[in-house]
Amino acid sequence: MPEVTLVEAINLALGRAMEDDESVVVLGEDVGVDGGVFRATAGLQKRFGSERVLDTPLAELLISGLCVGMAAQGLRPVGEIQFMGFLYPCFDQLVNHASRMRNRTQGRLTCSMVLRTPHGAGIRAPEHHSESTEAMLAHIPGLRVVMPSSPERAYRLLLAAIRDPDPVVFLEPTRMYRAAKAEVEDNGEALPLDHAFVLREGRDVTLVSWGAMLKETIAAADELSAEGIDAEVIDLATLKPYDEATVVSSVQKTGRCVIVHEAARTGGFGAEIAAIIAERSLSSLLAPVTRVTGYDTVVPMARLEQHYIPSVARIVTAARKACQFS
Repeated sequence: MPEVTLVEAINLALGRAMEDDESVVVLGEDVGVDGGVFRATAGLQKRFGSERVLDTPLAELLISGLCVGMAAQGLRPVGEIQFMGFLYPCFDQLVNHASRMRNRTQGRLTCSMVLRTPHGAGIRAPEHHSESTEAMLAHIPGLRVVMPSSPERAYRLLLAAIRDPDPVVFLEPTRMYRAAKAEVEDNGEALPLDHAFVLREGRDVTLVSWGAMLKETIAAADELSAEGIDAEVIDLATLKPYDEATVVSSVQKTGRCVIVHEAARTGGFGAEIAAIIAERSLSSLLAPVTRVTGYDTVVPMARLEQHYIPSVARIVTAARKACQFS
């Protein structure tokens, strides 16, 4: 099997989906001739033609609106929003139309569309290019929110998202686009949505994360292991609806939980996970649930990003304190 980066895995998945299903179309700013700002759609217009890979004007509301209309007519559109900070105009279509289509029509229509967008900081981009606002999306009923953390999961989860009958926002961790390569077989096999993945089993503390923060979380687990602390690492993967059972089961086993995300702390999705643990596993807890997060500020530009993104040291310290709590 070839080794590919995460962004190359996205390209593979789009090509496979379009080859397998003629109703799949790709649209967005510069996705055709130029192959996308991160080259995620490179070669697709040449391969499938300009009627299925459409360059659009610089208008995110238009892209999301076209996706809703196409989906209502039986197509499976995959729209690209160049950066998550540009997603906000799409909320009108996502909240008022895409997420309500099944309910509004009493099941007669669904809205099988995907909006892809890069997520998070780490590439020293200017303002609006480093957003981590997944919690806002997860609050919308009827909308799925998915975020892969490896090339293999990116390929298989994107296929699942495209095939899903309901709308999905697919968040792609920007700083992982070309950070590493892994073997990915282009066989069209999808992974289940709404399912968390236990990347490492442990007995002392549960570390829950998603997207790019899995890199630091796994590194922290390695460092903790050297200290004799056995950490279990969970990749949430789908944030809405998320796999509560896997998280709760792990915390009931370890008695401790550290939640890691780079989004701002207040109102972040980590708070939702902490609430579920309190509701369903309070008697199992040996220490308070801890969050290691970004700060309640706009993501700083350039080199200051590294001070915003949670570090391995911060995760290790939080896990260590949880294990020493008495």
